[in-house]
Amino acid sequence: MAPRFEVLGRFNRARAARLTLPHFTCQTPLFMPVGTQGTIKGLTTDQLDTIGCQIILGNTYHLELRPGSQLIDDLGGLHKFMNWKRALLTDSGGFQMVSLLHLADITEEGVTFQSPVDGKPMLLTPEESIHIQNNIGADIIMALDDVVKTTITGPRIEEAMYRTLRWIDRCISAHKKPDVQNLFGIVQGGLDPVLRDICVRGLVERNLPGYAIGGLAGGEDKDSFWRVVAQCTAGLPEDKPRYVMGVGYPLDIVVCSALGADMYDCVYPTRTARFGTALVPEGVLKLKQNAMATDERPIDPSCSCMVCKNYTRAYLHCLVTKDPMGSQLLSYHNLSFMMRLSRDLHMSILEGRFPEFVRGFLRVQFPKGDVPKWVHNAMEVAGIDISECCTPTKCQHDAMEDTGVDISEFCPPTKCP
Repeated sequence: MAPRFEVLGRFNRARAARLTLPHFTCQTPLFMPVGTQGTIKGLTTDQLDTIGCQIILGNTYHLELRPGSQLIDDLGGLHKFMNWKRALLTDSGGFQMVSLLHLADITEEGVTFQSPVDGKPMLLTPEESIHIQNNIGADIIMALDDVVKTTITGPRIEEAMYRTLRWIDRCISAHKKPDVQNLFGIVQGGLDPVLRDICVRGLVERNLPGYAIGGLAGGEDKDSFWRVVAQCTAGLPEDKPRYVMGVGYPLDIVVCSALGADMYDCVYPTRTARFGTALVPEGVLKLKQNAMATDERPIDPSCSCMVCKNYTRAYLHCLVTKDPMGSQLLSYHNLSFMMRLSRDLHMSILEGRFPEFVRGFLRVQFPKGDVPKWVHNAMEVAGIDISECCTPTKCQHDAMEDTGVDISEFCPPTKCP
């Protein structure tokens, strides 16, 4: 079935929608946790269901390496294989052109990887990527794109964008299950607005079920990041879902949703949990710190998840320094946090209070009023007045930036760890 994307409410660019997929009807904006090999580390599918996870992301490249897409297909598809009754999305394997660049050789035919498992070469063409994803059986499948880091400049960016457009036609031709799997195209073009515009127009001409904005979250500066998102969302169809790939910081998700994006994925919430860090409305809570050793409060007093209801910071401090259970509990909490953020975004737009939600979010994250300038700029384009969240004088972010002080603590890099 083709997805139904129904916009239920909006505020300027931001929209709350219902996305109907073969296995589940989702509410957007939404965050998708990454289960690279068909699992979210340390969590069961029942737990993911309990916290309200709507879509899990799997990785085509890694699932083909192990256990193999043919085996998954023989056993009834990934939904049955991992016992997940809600929606799935599979990446095309394109991101591995960046993350495994030292193992990859990219040509017009496709990309040849050296397997990190056994060292054997693996040729991933657009046709093979779609064939693997047809076997896996996800509700949403991604076209193979030519991915380069946004920090790269020069002719390679243009080459990758035009190759992405050529490859989308090969993906469309190879797709054997358009009635049950929805093929999304991916906008490339680096930080070049002309190339991004060409790619947006080229993909829209193909009339795909949905569109992703790729090639971000790779270390580019935040001002460039939001401008690419704003440009692409403005050019993509109103009646199709828009997915910003690789984005997982809560602040980034709030900003991108204000700019008209609908879907996000990242390893950040679970990966940072494995390092002993919890997501809280104020930002992050580092449970390995000695100050946590005697703290009897929950991670987040406003959170109703199982972890916050039953365990103290002191207990979790003991676990994260010594026991794998600590990372499992923090992963549960962090994904609960992301699911709650998704619900809050959806409901605030639907109920006509999205600007108030954004201002409340920023007041808690930046109690001193030191909202980063890139957020100011993005909110101005989104039509949301955040002046009351900011100090009347030059914000702390700008003042420290001018003096050469490291501001990474206040404005984390775009790249997800």
